[in-house]
Amino acid sequence: MKLVTFALLFSLSSFAFAQAENKTPAEIPTNEKDFISTIDGFEKAKIIEQLGQPSKIDEIASAAGKPVASIWQYHYLNTDEKGEYYQTTELDFLDDKVVMVVFMNNDGSEIPADAVKSTPQKK
Repeated sequence: MKLVTFALLFSLSSFAFAQAENKTPAEIPTNEKDFISTIDGFEKAKIIEQLGQPSKIDEIASAAGKPVASIWQYHYLNTDEKGEYYQTTELDFLDDKVVMVVFMNNDGSEIPADAVKSTPQKK
């Protein structure tokens, strides 16, 4: 009897854990650290559902023409630890999942003035 009770409780707890893991939060937080921990692994459809369409999308396609990576940019979405907004938040996707988040204090449209430009050396 104890074994049956244990098996029943274990299966129910596993089901509850799986449901909690798949549940999308009501609102994605804007604080950078909470945002990263919440959004990691989200699919594009969930991102659009929560945040709307991005301001800019860059797609990287395979030789067959299928998109394999994407870079999405949103503006004034996230805050730093002081509560100040980053000008741009960049979400990098592989296939359909978020794999990297970048916070920038520029609009993401051009190379920053302090960027180092280099030319590869010919051998």
